[in-house]
Amino acid sequence: MKDTVDCDIRQSLDRISSQMRRNYSESLRELNLYVGQDNLLSRLWSGDGVTQMQLCEHLKCEPPTVTNMVKTLEQNGFIHRKRDEQDARVVRIFLTDKGRELEEPVGIKWRQQQEKLLNSITAEDRLLLKQLLKQMENNLL
Repeated sequence: MKDTVDCDIRQSLDRISSQMRRNYSESLRELNLYVGQDNLLSRLWSGDGVTQMQLCEHLKCEPPTVTNMVKTLEQNGFIHRKRDEQDARVVRIFLTDKGRELEEPVGIKWRQQQEKLLNSITAEDRLLLKQLLKQMENNLL
């Protein structure tokens, strides 16, 4: 019985994750963004002028992934790269005005996605869910 329950939980988590990603991806496309680019921008909203390596560490992504995201975001006018004034070998990433303007609409998308996911779940159950998910995350680490 335990194996069946464990398998059901894993399958439910897979389905939830896949559907959330699809829904969220469609939502971000309205802002000319792809999933993941919002997290990169979020890091910059908390303080730009970081290096691509710092973005890799923050996003827990490989350098080529971040390079592609930076390139696309720059082509779309959301960020720009600039050589460091003290060390010309270092390139720093900065938000443009257009990139700064995305903070509120992306935040709205995040909240809408979460509310859709948690619709009709009580505050008490949300707290329990949060605790359980945190424990699951810790188990994997």
